[in-house]
Amino acid sequence: MSTYDNIPLQTAVITRQEFIEVTGISAERLQDLLSLGWLEQCPGTDTRFREGDIYRVRKVERICCDFDLPVLGGVIIVDLLERIDTLERTLRSLKEDEA
Repeated sequence: MSTYDNIPLQTAVITRQEFIEVTGISAERLQDLLSLGWLEQCPGTDTRFREGDIYRVRKVERICCDFDLPVLGGVIIVDLLERIDTLERTLRSLKEDEA
């Protein structure tokens, strides 16, 4: 399953260098996220990233720094937080439909 399946993303794309500058991550960390398959480049390109991933990368960086975690631990936490958010939105929607 793609990391983009349940996450609304903006369609704008930015270059690798712009992504590194905006997120504040190192090129090595970006490569780690790509190697894990947690972050994907836009289909059909080898250097462009979705603008919507900026928030996700900043979140994983903050969690890793705040809790002194390796990147894999931060990725797992962010994935779980995104799943919880999706489930909460679904539950709210179901409750609204019942009312």
